[in-house]
Amino acid sequence: MCMSNDESFRAKRKEYRSGQLAEDVVDPDPFRQFKGWFDAVMSSEVEEPNACALATCSRDAIPSVRMVLLKGIDSRGMIFFTNYGSAKAEQIESNPRAAMVFYWAQFERQVRIEGTVERLEAPASDTYFASRPRDAQIGASVSQQSKPVVSRAVIDESVERFTAEHSDQPLQRPTYWGGYRVVPCTFEFWQGRENRLHDRLRYIKAGESWTSQRLWP
Repeated sequence: MCMSNDESFRAKRKEYRSGQLAEDVVDPDPFRQFKGWFDAVMSSEVEEPNACALATCSRDAIPSVRMVLLKGIDSRGMIFFTNYGSAKAEQIESNPRAAMVFYWAQFERQVRIEGTVERLEAPASDTYFASRPRDAQIGASVSQQSKPVVSRAVIDESVERFTAEHSDQPLQRPTYWGGYRVVPCTFEFWQGRENRLHDRLRYIKAGESWTSQRLWP
């Protein structure tokens, strides 16, 4: 197996010069600050601007991380959807804390979020499920997410059978699929700067308000 040498990694070095992050320009509310950054990315040419890494931990402190898609933001937190029997959901149910990282390379920005996790209210999950394309509804209904399967053929056959059996009826959200909300207790906004002297501003929840502080890069 051929491994990259140190020189190949050094050759990939990049300087960050697109912006800065100062205390006198950020919003005192981290949700509004996040929305400002997020809206800028959403209106750009960035692919999958709502993709983020979601880290969870099992009851016995074994971490896992995977990419998910942010599907909503409300006054309480950040919303994503999954199968309630998936590996991530099982970890959340036994240890309801999580961390999220959004990284937008074109903007030289990232946002880190840490907090608790709660199930989204059933009516909100119903509304989102109803808004999905029918094929995505079928996929969510059929998938036994994270469980072993002997072949791709089994998956395809399950989809075909379910599609045929429900061809003439609207689909209801299965009870084993729905949303979660990450309720932040900290946000960290990171703006790349030259010479790796990045700007880092962290918000910490203090009762019903937020405090902020600058971190060393």
